[in-house]
Amino acid sequence: MTTSNIPGYTYGAVGASPVSLADLDLLKKTVLFGEEDVRYLQMAGDVLEPQTDQILDLWYGFVGGNAHLVHYFTHNGQPNMDYLTRVRARFGQWISDTCRRAYDQNWLNYQHEIALRHHSLKKNQTDGVQAVPIVHFRYMVAFIFPITFTIKGFLANKGHDTETVEKMHAAWFKAVTLTSLLWCHPYIKEGEF
Repeated sequence: MTTSNIPGYTYGAVGASPVSLADLDLLKKTVLFGEEDVRYLQMAGDVLEPQTDQILDLWYGFVGGNAHLVHYFTHNGQPNMDYLTRVRARFGQWISDTCRRAYDQNWLNYQHEIALRHHSLKKNQTDGVQAVPIVHFRYMVAFIFPITFTIKGFLANKGHDTETVEKMHAAWFKAVTLTSLLWCHPYIKEGEF
């Protein structure tokens, strides 16, 4: 699937993030994200992209197995399978983007777009669905652990030595922390982010 075939994927064609590149640089410093991490994320992309469907199966099984998480894809208590499918395609692309994209202004802008799509400011609009109107803030942060913890086994599937797997995993953890922090922006009072 090319990115042009992913429903609602609008990388490079969204509004500007209110977070500056200077702020992003400070966040990178805070989570110890450097050039070595960029290199190991690229390597992680080589390992993870061929396994995207299996990763998403695991993550979707986790969400689907927890009523409090699948709730965010429901209307009148019923999961919207079309909505889940459309989001799944973008989630798969997010894996690739996390590993491959330069963390530049376009990337920063798209992280803000993802943030808005979880918040009541824009949730459900991209897919034109009726579902609960917001993903609560607590899950934006809590999801850092499962998305980070579960990826390690996939990183180890291509025969890399333990040290390389650890470095890819550390880079992934830092990247997920950065994206999750950026996705929290709409939930924070102005001037407090």
